[in-house]
Amino acid sequence: MVSAHLTAAPVLTRPARPRAVPGPTRLRLADLLHITDRTADDVLSGSYDHIVPPGGVPTDDRWFVRLHGDDEVDVWLISWVPGHRTELHDHGGSLGAVTLLSGSLDELRWDGEQLRCRRLSAGDQAAFPLGWVHDVVWAPTRSPVSASSLSVPPEPALSVHAYSPPLTVMSYYEVTDQHRLRRKRTELTDQPEK
Repeated sequence: MVSAHLTAAPVLTRPARPRAVPGPTRLRLADLLHITDRTADDVLSGSYDHIVPPGGVPTDDRWFVRLHGDDEVDVWLISWVPGHRTELHDHGGSLGAVTLLSGSLDELRWDGEQLRCRRLSAGDQAAFPLGWVHDVVWAPTRSPVSASSLSVPPEPALSVHAYSPPLTVMSYYEVTDQHRLRRKRTELTDQPEK
């Protein structure tokens, strides 16, 4: 029998590298994408089945629930249904990320001159840096139309979002006739976009 004596190795500390531009959180967009991806796996594996309302995710109204929250990051499970958009908004001083679990979403993002649309489908991810202004809306999943599919109500899209630091304020915008972005209002909040 071989015995080994373990001794603690000296801890070497390295001075922190200064950031070129200080951010609102120590987490990066890549960290938030990792968090939403890992949480999406947990949701799909059933780890959060106990928080889904009886009868399942509502099909006629948006639904959301906080899966995790601390001083550094909030993680939300959000459903999206036809006819309920978020309105053009930012996330205040928070970075954000999303992983789409099911369905499809259209994101309309202000690029400084106009709104640009991108489609997110199940498995897609997106990150939202500071200053990102967008609207998110349920989108039909591209599939062949049949007579039987016309009688079935559309399924909600389901997504996991992470915000760091946790949301405290959101501003809402409109695009003017002169193709400029104008803030309509700012709201204090601790919940995701309505």
